[in-house]
Amino acid sequence: MSTGFYNIPEPKNEPVYSYAVGSKEREYLKKAISEARSQELDIPMYIGSAEVRTGVKKRLSPPHDHKYTLGYYHQGNTEHIKQAIDAALQAKKSWENMAWEHRLSIFLKAADLIATKYRYVLNAATMLGQSKNVFQAEIDSACELIDFLRFNAYFAGQIYAQQPISTPGVWNRVEQRPLEGFVFALTPFNFTAIAGNLPTAPAMMGNTVVWKPANTQIYAAQWIMRILKEAGLPDGVINLIYVSGTDAGQIIFKHPDFAGIHFTGGTTTFRHIWKEIGNNIHLYKSYPRIVGETGGKDYVFAHPTADVKSLSTALIRGAFEYQGQKCSAASRAYIPKNLWSQVKDNLLSDLSAIKMGGVEDFSNFINAVIDENSFDNIVSYIEFAKKDPSCQIIAGGKYDKSKGYFIEPTLILTTNPTTKIMCEEIFGPVLTIYVYEPDTWKEILDLVNTTSEYALTGAIFAQDRYAIEYCTHALRHASGNFYINDKPTGAVVGQQPFGGSRASGTNDKAGSLLNLLRWVSPRAIKETFVPPTDFRYPFMDAE
Repeated sequence: MSTGFYNIPEPKNEPVYSYAVGSKEREYLKKAISEARSQELDIPMYIGSAEVRTGVKKRLSPPHDHKYTLGYYHQGNTEHIKQAIDAALQAKKSWENMAWEHRLSIFLKAADLIATKYRYVLNAATMLGQSKNVFQAEIDSACELIDFLRFNAYFAGQIYAQQPISTPGVWNRVEQRPLEGFVFALTPFNFTAIAGNLPTAPAMMGNTVVWKPANTQIYAAQWIMRILKEAGLPDGVINLIYVSGTDAGQIIFKHPDFAGIHFTGGTTTFRHIWKEIGNNIHLYKSYPRIVGETGGKDYVFAHPTADVKSLSTALIRGAFEYQGQKCSAASRAYIPKNLWSQVKDNLLSDLSAIKMGGVEDFSNFINAVIDENSFDNIVSYIEFAKKDPSCQIIAGGKYDKSKGYFIEPTLILTTNPTTKIMCEEIFGPVLTIYVYEPDTWKEILDLVNTTSEYALTGAIFAQDRYAIEYCTHALRHASGNFYINDKPTGAVVGQQPFGGSRASGTNDKAGSLLNLLRWVSPRAIKETFVPPTDFRYPFMDAE
C-alpha cells in the first residue's frame, strides 16, 4: 500500500534535435534508417500475453517507395477482437488496483526509453512507414509522444490531488475510479504520437484498452507496443490488433462492457461511430465516454496590416509540412489585395526552392502522401480546380504515383470563396486562396466563420492590435486552437491543449488535464466521525 503523497517529476517539453550536418543525431538517425531498410519485419498482434501471428500477412511499404517492402503484419479477424476484449477485461482488476505511482512509473519509463534507446528507431519507423521528413518525425514520434507520456502522468497526479473541502466532524474525499469495462482506442496514420497517446491516456487512469491503429501506421505502432512492454506494461492492459474497422465496430459497439472510445480520424467515421453507440445504448452497463478529434478546414486570415514575410512563411509551413496531412493544416487563406502581390511573390519563390522526394534524402521538404486512396482523393480536388472557372492553379498541380504517391504542393487562387475546395477537407498539399478588398475585412471574417462545418484550428495575421482583438472575438467559435501571427499547426503538449468543436470533434483537449478527466469516474466519499443519534432537530423543541 502507498505510504506517502508522491510528487510526480515536473515535466518539461522534450528538446527538438536539429539533425544539422555533422551532428551526432543525424549520424544515428541515418544508421537507424539504413538498418530498418535492411530487414523485413514480421509484425504480430499483441493480445494478453501472446504475440499473435495469423499467417494472413499484409505488406507494408514506404509511401514514397511503394515497391519496397518494410515488412508484413498479421491481419486479425472477429475472433481476435473478442480475444482482445477478454484479455482487457481479465487484466482490469489487477491493473486498476495497482497503486497509481507504480502505474504511472511505467509510462514515465517508456518516455525515457523513447528519449534515449529508441529515439532514432521510432523516428526512422515513422519516416519510412508514414513518409515524414526528419523534422516532422522528430517533433512527432520523439518529442510529442515523450511529452504526452510525461505530461499526462503529471496531470494524473494533479487529478488525484484535487480534493473537496471538509467541515468539522466530517472528512470529504474523492476517488477517481477507472471506467467500468474496456476502452477502445482507434488511431490515425498521420501522427505516431497520437497513436501512442490514445491508448496510453486511458490506461494511465487505470483503464484497460483495445487498440486498433490505422493499417498505414502499424510499422511504427508495433514499436510503441514493444517499448511499453519493455517499460513494464502488464499483459492485457493494452491489446494491439490489426483488424478491419467494420469488424471492430460490429463486435466492440455491441459489447456490454464497452466503456468508451478514444478516437482520431475522419468526421464521417466518427459520426457513424456515435450513431452506432446511440443505437446500442441500451446494451451497455454505463454510458460510454465518446472522445474524438476529427477533421478540419483550417484557415489563415490576413488583415491589411499583416507582416508579409511572416504570413508567407506561415502559409508555406502551415499548408505543406507533412504534405498537408495534418488535421490542423492551413487549407484556406484570405489575403487582402494590398498585400497579395508581395505574398504571391514570396510563396512562388519559396515553392521554387522546395525539394520533393523520399525521406532518406534529408534535403527534401515534401515527401509522399500516405497511400493510393489518399493520392486519388487529393488529385480529384486538383482536377476539380483545373475545370472550375473560378479557380486558377498558380503553382504545383502535378502528381505522379509510379514510384511513390507524390503530389506537388499546390496553390490555387479562387474568386469564389465558397467553392468546394474552400469548404471541404482535402488532407493534402493544397492551399486555396481568396483575395479580398481591404476595407471589407470585417465582412470576410463572417465568411471565415461560416464557410466550413469544421472548427479545429485557425490563424490571424495583423499588426493592428484593435484588429487582433476584433478578430479574436469574431472568430471565437471558428476554431478550438487559435493562433495570432503564427501558423495554425504545431500545438505542443502542455502549452496548447489541442482539439476543436463543431464537426471537428468533442474538444476534449489532448495534451491537457481535461482529456484525462474523461477516463475516470469520480466517487465522492463522506465520512462522519460522530454520527447523530437522534432524529430531532433543535427547531423542534417546545417553547
